[in-house]
Amino acid sequence: MKGIILAGGKGTRLYPLTRHTNKHLLPVGPEPMIYNPVKNLVACGVREILVVTSSLHMGDIVTSLGSGEEFGADFTYKVQEEAKGIADALRLGRRFAGDESVFVLLGDNIFDTPLVRFVDNFRTEQKEQGARVMLVKVENPSDFGVAALDEKKVVEIQEKPEHPKSDYAVVGAYLYDTRVWGVIDGLKPSKRGEYEITDVNSAYIEQGALQYDFVQGMWMDTGTFESYHRANELLFGRLGKGK
Repeated sequence: MKGIILAGGKGTRLYPLTRHTNKHLLPVGPEPMIYNPVKNLVACGVREILVVTSSLHMGDIVTSLGSGEEFGADFTYKVQEEAKGIADALRLGRRFAGDESVFVLLGDNIFDTPLVRFVDNFRTEQKEQGARVMLVKVENPSDFGVAALDEKKVVEIQEKPEHPKSDYAVVGAYLYDTRVWGVIDGLKPSKRGEYEITDVNSAYIEQGALQYDFVQGMWMDTGTFESYHRANELLFGRLGKGK
């Protein structure tokens, strides 16, 4: 299994903090945001990691992360020339992944508990076949991609639904087998002109191959000022308590 961190985008919701700085290099707690997905992957035993970012910020990302030796990892870097969606950024990992499955993390999603159980379940229950997503219960499901579930599988994902079928949001952690590259090849741009990760997951649902786990511990998408402030509050609070 190989790891892919998607750290592109323009970070417009955090402007002007992102005027000169890649969003994923902003501090969350005592470290740059992107350290969280890196350490998460390493904790799960994934040490070959591809980082995808924009050409504008590639130099800063490489300067911050280096070769990966500091983290016990080996980094590869790829440039996403245009911000055309999460699935488009993931497409750049095809050659890097080869014939191995991939663990994909969005660089602005923060987890305070490593996703070891998530990866272990993909390896043992699914034998690294199909796909697996992480879900978290939210108070405002209409703001997220929401999963309708049965006992083991996701049966539907609704994107920001007016009448959600559950209150479980899909977060930025995904496990895929090698079929993902063929799925991405078959995607068409959405109404906003992007290649959507929800469409990738929906393709696996059609194959009856998308399973799930629930987030253990804390999860935050740090893409807005409110969530970014909250993430810093929580992580600094845990640091102050010696956790």
